[in-house]
Amino acid sequence: MNIPTKYDPSKTEERWYDYWMKHDLFSSKPDEREPYTIVIPPPNVTGVLHMGHMLNNTIQDVLIRKNRMDGKNSLWVPGTDHASIATEARVVAKLRDEGISKAQLTRDQFLSHAWEWKDKHGGMILEQLKKLGASCDWNRTRFTMDDVYYESVISVFIDLFDKGYIYRGVRMVNWDPQAKTAVSDEEVNHREVQSKLYYVRYEVKGNETGIVIATTRPETILGDTAVAVNPEDPRYKHLHGKTVIIPLVNREVPLITDDYVDHEFGTGALKITPAHDENDYEIGNRHNLEIIDILNDDGTLNEAAEICIGMDRFRARDEVVKELEERGHMVRVEDYVNKVGFSERTDAVIEPKLSMQWFLKMKELSKPALESVMKGEVQLHPAKFKNIYRHWMENIKDWCISRQLWWGQRIPAWYIGKTNEFVVAARPEEALELARSKTGNNELGMEDLHQDEDVLDTWFSSWLWPIALFDGIRHPDNEEYQYYYPTNDLVTAPDILFFWVARMIIAGYEYPGKKPFGNVYLTGMVRDSKRRKMSKSLGNSPEPLDLIKKYSADGVRVGMLLCSPAGGDLLYDDSLPEQGRNFGNKIWNAFRLIRQWEVDHEIEQPESAKAATEWFEHKLNSTLAELEDHYKKYRISDSLMTLYRLFWDEFSAWYLESIKPPYGKPIDAVTRERCIHFLDMLIRMLHPFMPFITEHIWQLMAGREDGESIMICRMPEAGKVDPSIISQFEDLKVAVTAVRNIRKEKSLPAKESLKLYVRDQNHSYNKRFESILVKLGILDHVEETTEKMEGAVSFRVQSAEFYIPLEEAVDAGEELQKLEEELSYNRGFLKSVLAKLENARFVEHAPEQVVNKERKKKDDAEMKIQVLEERIRDLRG
Repeated sequence: MNIPTKYDPSKTEERWYDYWMKHDLFSSKPDEREPYTIVIPPPNVTGVLHMGHMLNNTIQDVLIRKNRMDGKNSLWVPGTDHASIATEARVVAKLRDEGISKAQLTRDQFLSHAWEWKDKHGGMILEQLKKLGASCDWNRTRFTMDDVYYESVISVFIDLFDKGYIYRGVRMVNWDPQAKTAVSDEEVNHREVQSKLYYVRYEVKGNETGIVIATTRPETILGDTAVAVNPEDPRYKHLHGKTVIIPLVNREVPLITDDYVDHEFGTGALKITPAHDENDYEIGNRHNLEIIDILNDDGTLNEAAEICIGMDRFRARDEVVKELEERGHMVRVEDYVNKVGFSERTDAVIEPKLSMQWFLKMKELSKPALESVMKGEVQLHPAKFKNIYRHWMENIKDWCISRQLWWGQRIPAWYIGKTNEFVVAARPEEALELARSKTGNNELGMEDLHQDEDVLDTWFSSWLWPIALFDGIRHPDNEEYQYYYPTNDLVTAPDILFFWVARMIIAGYEYPGKKPFGNVYLTGMVRDSKRRKMSKSLGNSPEPLDLIKKYSADGVRVGMLLCSPAGGDLLYDDSLPEQGRNFGNKIWNAFRLIRQWEVDHEIEQPESAKAATEWFEHKLNSTLAELEDHYKKYRISDSLMTLYRLFWDEFSAWYLESIKPPYGKPIDAVTRERCIHFLDMLIRMLHPFMPFITEHIWQLMAGREDGESIMICRMPEAGKVDPSIISQFEDLKVAVTAVRNIRKEKSLPAKESLKLYVRDQNHSYNKRFESILVKLGILDHVEETTEKMEGAVSFRVQSAEFYIPLEEAVDAGEELQKLEEELSYNRGFLKSVLAKLENARFVEHAPEQVVNKERKKKDDAEMKIQVLEERIRDLRG
């Protein structure tokens, strides 16, 4: 078979993905095998692939492929989230471009446009994930607005309402004036901004000097209903009980005292605007203050403001400042840095706003979810997030679950006539029956009911994701739900630990009464080399599909994972996927080398090949055991790095060099067979990380039946390991490297055979791999000696001394300098090891094998120092 010189992923990756799809190799159905399940964090239906998705989904695919090869019935369920705010914004913008205003449309007309947009543009990201190699069961693709899913969400709302967890009321919420909807606390990003602190004088009845307050939001003065001071503040005790005049609107309000007021901030006097600040709202409730809401839903001022009516809030700020200055109320203005909340969805500045909304009581619901993580029933990787999770859950607030939108699951509440009386039901006819029962009026008709206009928060649907995907809300006894739930692993970003992960755990314990997954792997953030978050607005985020085209999907996957430990940020630059691509080329070249060797069944296996095969068998088994430990501890990056080194350093650089026949000569059949066996094991181990090139090589290695694939082969299992064999080969590497360095330093021809003598008084030299030393060192032979050899260049491995006699005399001064430098290094190394071993805390608390390893380092260093000191004494005479 003609194997191309270069591997061309552009000709293989699409081919093999189509092959996997054609043979339905990603699909899963319940059977007798142990299930392994991952549900994809559903990307927004508006989304396109970005670097965070690349990292997240590569990790999921590694886990799925690994467990599939371990013989488990692996299922990765894909899907998308309807993303209420983002999608509605896209549709509104599209309609605006077409000259249509949302206000001109009925709800049904708007939803018709929304579904049309979704069908045309939604799900693009899932198609892009296929380019990455994602092995999802695409037959199961779900959408959070599918009919079955929709019913599940509504069913949960009704159930929680009936249990008394859901209520409706006026509360202070985070209001997004651009999207014209409430958003949750977790959807607000707080950023430091350069602001102004305005000092404004308010008149006080019966007092000539008045009182000065400091504010960053002078436009809200128009909604002030009190001024507050701390009751213990001596500066203002003479004003207790007085009346204050609000500037510009001349509203008389009380001066009140409250312990909340901070003596140190500003002037120690606080303007109170209960409708537009959460803390002011609490103070207003305590003092029974009037509430004046001056803002419309779009952030413009309404008639209650009395001035600047219809003006945008920020333009109104400028106008109010101007008026305050002209009327002599402005005392001074200072530069000020403060934190401002921005909507995660639209990046609009958030307004605290009193609003009638639907809320879910979270305190009781969340207790089992907190306990499960604290006890380790659900494990977070890395564990550092456990305390963050606990803090959030212990301080959890009621969840505002309503949104003022049309795209989403509509709240199943039905109002009776023109009253605020309502019933909650899944369908209109059920609502009518409940309304008749509630009012005692059997004459009520559907025309007397109208459904709530709001929809549910998107997260209220996605918190049911692992349950609803298998129809576990509507039919908890169905076979698939019973088989696949709870799922095994969840891979997601830390920034949605509370948006989504915590809420899924809460839902799991409320409904099936058990955890939704066993492990949560929290990825880091992908940042550029300057540690900035990747973003298209900054222009520092590459286009993922362009990276795949340039470096291959395998190359990008490897590049993303080589240095991205759980919870640790990935500092991206193009050298990472380039390194991944180069690794693919290394694998391909090793395969080509092995395939081009001709086999002679008549020749015997050389001793060097036999010894190398014995060593690599143990090295491979040792690495398999190490890999399993990494996988169990969710050290995915470590798993890949271990494989990278095994293939590049051990297999290619040492094993293949040790067994390689002389140029133009054939290889013996036994060695070739074992080499192919090792290559087969290696590419199966690499397959979860590099699915395309491993499939391609596996298919070329032997005749395969149509439908066969490496992805459904079993992962190799670790066999017996003799650590002494691995250790002895490490000594061999040191010796070979030393011989090669001497050749380079002394400019000795590579083909010139050298004589090597070994002086081994402490019996540390083992002949097991001497044949490889002769081959790779290009030696005549290795001969033992009991004498030191003058005029020879030397090196040592462990306590054994090696000499290479040279025709020209060795420069004793140069050799002495080199040995003294090595002695200095080893003394420093021994000092650092002793410092560890003399640390009682380390010796008592570190794992036994770690302490033993340090003790061995100490013994080895002491032995090396002894040999070096003796050699230096000899040279000095």
